[in-house]
Amino acid sequence: MTAGVRKAEKKNPLFGAAVVKAVLRKRTGKSGATSTLYEGILRDLGVTDAEVEKFLDEHAGEVEQAIRGHGRRGD
Repeated sequence: MTAGVRKAEKKNPLFGAAVVKAVLRKRTGKSGATSTLYEGILRDLGVTDAEVEKFLDEHAGEVEQAIRGHGRRGD
């Protein structure tokens, strides 16, 4: 993956919401993990949880790489 693609992903609101949801899942151990903060993020970004789930299904590797690259593993 190139740096240009990474920049584009970081600007994608679904990518950001997917990272948040993946971290929440790791912390709680629940596949449907949500929180008030996450719900607010969805509202602010103008995306739905269903859209985030679809994005996660299609881009799980990139989301996980972003979490690891940020120095957090979600635990």
